[in-house]
Amino acid sequence: MCGIVGIVGQSSVNLALYDSLTVLQHRGQDAAGIVTSDKRRLYLRKDNGLVRDVFHTRHMRNLPGNMGIGHVRYPTAGSSGSAQAQPLYVNSPYGIALAHNGNLTNSEVLSGEIFRDDLRHLNTDSDSEVLLNILAHELQKQHKINPNAEDVFAAIRALHKRCSGAYAVVAMIVGYGIVGFRDKFGIRPLVFGKRKVRKGYEYMLASESVALDSQGFTLIRDVAPGEAIWIDMDGNVQSQQCADDSRLTPCIFEHVYFARPDSRIDGVSVYSSRIKMGEKLAKKIMRERPDHGIDVVIPIPDTSRTAAVELANALGVKFREGFVKNRYIGRTFIMPGQSQRKKSVKQKLNAIPQEFQDKNVLLVDDSIVRGTTCKQIIEMARDAGARKVFFCSASPPVKYPNVYGIDMPAVSELIAHGKTVEEVQKAIGADWLLFQDLSDLIDACTAEILPMDFECSVFNGVYVTGDVTEAYLATLEARRNDSAKNKKDREHDLFGVDSGDEEEGQLSLHSNG
Repeated sequence: MCGIVGIVGQSSVNLALYDSLTVLQHRGQDAAGIVTSDKRRLYLRKDNGLVRDVFHTRHMRNLPGNMGIGHVRYPTAGSSGSAQAQPLYVNSPYGIALAHNGNLTNSEVLSGEIFRDDLRHLNTDSDSEVLLNILAHELQKQHKINPNAEDVFAAIRALHKRCSGAYAVVAMIVGYGIVGFRDKFGIRPLVFGKRKVRKGYEYMLASESVALDSQGFTLIRDVAPGEAIWIDMDGNVQSQQCADDSRLTPCIFEHVYFARPDSRIDGVSVYSSRIKMGEKLAKKIMRERPDHGIDVVIPIPDTSRTAAVELANALGVKFREGFVKNRYIGRTFIMPGQSQRKKSVKQKLNAIPQEFQDKNVLLVDDSIVRGTTCKQIIEMARDAGARKVFFCSASPPVKYPNVYGIDMPAVSELIAHGKTVEEVQKAIGADWLLFQDLSDLIDACTAEILPMDFECSVFNGVYVTGDVTEAYLATLEARRNDSAKNKKDREHDLFGVDSGDEEEGQLSLHSNG
């Protein structure tokens, strides 16, 4: 999962891009990058690390221009390192930079086509580089010295026909403008907004509406599935539907975990959806465990807090903050290896004993993926004096890997795969365990104003793009399992692979326009 942003302004955009990426930091903590355009030159800074660590004053001074894009990244499928930090760049045609959130499911096939048919070189195994080169090739086929909006839309129409999977993209064409587009299912989010300035309007595309809010932009709408929005250097905006058979099927895990609660995605308030998750969990508890015996409801911070508050209110049970979170530890879900995740849990959370002592405690989390984190947290609750520890998940059991940009672990590492609820309960050490029903989760996240389905593959194994085979999943399993990740980490430590590499400064090639 990554965060992307693009701005066409009337003054320098480097600070607005930086601030937007800071707001989107929850979407990726592995690497960050910004590229700006000024007088037909590109200026780039990207490196491993958090936004605040990648960009210092000297870097910001070297990012001039009224147009730019930015990216925060977390590694998928075991890949990491600054060689894959974004934005990525190609010099022909025009000079194009691109930032991408999602995952192509046919990237290996496309890589062969790019080399064999398009006569282009790929320098990494990143599917984002595949997207960039396909966009560049399709733009080059338009044979225009000065491309217009229709040329850009034609290239994206051709891209949609070649690419499968999930992708929300912002791309900058040097000297011309910025385009944002989503795959035909709208799996990954992308929003569009504007703000009034003295001479007119400035425009932003971003993964979540909070990025717009933070910079004083007004949300206009979500980019529709298959749609492309083109903003030229003069602030003229054009849009076009570029994909056949588009339908809105966003990833439901955005509402469960990834998105900030103050965001709106496809017309739905993430905060409201999490409130409804809590309401529905409370109803399920009353159906299945009317004599629940819960003394206190405690969230596992931070994502589950909204649902936990509403659950406690609906049950008429006390809500308490029983864990203190270290704000300087990253999100454990996106830690690259199992050993690092285990180590980080006790660094990240500490129990407040008086909230647990001699009480029957209900812990609420957004989901259970590997089960190792919640097992350790349950042990912490017992060590703090809890009499009994119950556990609720605001989402259904995670049983299948994600192929659309979330680094869900290998199937063999998903605690609920092939297990009953009772078996999972025993494995994590809870006195009883309750999962959200998928139908209730879907209902909690559904917009009343838009017809939509949801991409729920991690819960039901149904992959909406229709091209995910057993062979593909087997390959993914081999790349994602922790032994493969630990081997990569050992190679990194031994050989210094991708250690401390960075890229910044002026890209030396002029655009052709």
